[in-house]
Amino acid sequence: MAPLNPGDSFPEDVVFSYIPWSEDKGDITACGIPINYYASKEWKDKKVVLFALPGAFTPVCSARHVPGYIEALPKLREKGVDVVAVLAYNDAYVMSAWGKANQVTGDDILFLSDPEARFSKSIGWADEEGRTGRFALIIDHGKVTYAKREREKNVLEVSDAESILKAL
Repeated sequence: MAPLNPGDSFPEDVVFSYIPWSEDKGDITACGIPINYYASKEWKDKKVVLFALPGAFTPVCSARHVPGYIEALPKLREKGVDVVAVLAYNDAYVMSAWGKANQVTGDDILFLSDPEARFSKSIGWADEEGRTGRFALIIDHGKVTYAKREREKNVLEVSDAESILKAL
């Protein structure tokens, strides 16, 4: 599949893996059970910001990318965003722990796993190592309204929260 562009429909049958946050499993050492997250179905009638990155607990991702979205969350909600999700190649256990390490609770930001970078590869946006690339999408009721990939792995010019806020 070609990269997604504004005006495209979000692909059907997109399934990620994740561990829903729960208070009883809120400690970083507690493990939940991974389940499928049927993104196409869940996002059909919602305004969604999906940002993707190469890996959890990595320098740019942990120091700037995710914290920027955590900080911007109230402004994203003000602009009508129903779902904010971060996507990486890491498995659901790592993504869950990363969410807890960032003190994200509930469904404020979904920490989703792109197993084997299937989704990223399907849109041609996996990185050179075959992992999830760094990109961002805005999906409004099943239609892509923003789709940009970073020009380099450790650059934040089009997938950061500030860029998304400007695009909304």
